[in-house]
Amino acid sequence: MARTGRARLRKAWWWWRWRRNPLRRRSDVVEGWIVLAAWVLAVLGGLFAGAGADLAMEDGLAARRAALHTVSAVLTENADRTATVTTEGGAETVRAKVRWSSPDGSTRTALARVEPGTAAGTSVTVWVDRSGHVVRAPLTVAEARLQSVLTGVLVAAGTAALVLGGGRLARLPLERRRLRDWETEWARVAPSGGRT
Repeated sequence: MARTGRARLRKAWWWWRWRRNPLRRRSDVVEGWIVLAAWVLAVLGGLFAGAGADLAMEDGLAARRAALHTVSAVLTENADRTATVTTEGGAETVRAKVRWSSPDGSTRTALARVEPGTAAGTSVTVWVDRSGHVVRAPLTVAEARLQSVLTGVLVAAGTAALVLGGGRLARLPLERRRLRDWETEWARVAPSGGRT
């Protein structure tokens, strides 16, 4: 039986600001509406901002992927076996000089990432942009999707936190006013400061 009373008390606690009772002040009602509006805006704003960021990131990564293409290049020197090895996509690579022909017929050279110890004259595939500069391979569709989803989640959480923080700031003047009112009432009811 006590458990039912506690459950009823908890349920009533959520709505105390709107129920009619002699202790309810106008500031309680205003604060209740601010809290409700802040939560609704945080949820909806977070969802819309996160979805928008997700779409924008996905479109940006797709556009980058479309702007890059692969070319077949030839290694002009032996790739070092002992150079600083970097990991790219789980594979160890070193930088070595490569040569390829651009669409206009000119020969281009650049440093590209290749497997350590690759012999000169070996054909390798490199990614280039529209101006012919060697670039890193673009993210795969799955990697781009993961990055855009994570960006959307972070933007959604940031937006919600910003809105809830704004709601908290909007409630601060109500808190100060309520404390001043209590102090005034206490001085009127107990002028001796509570001493008998």
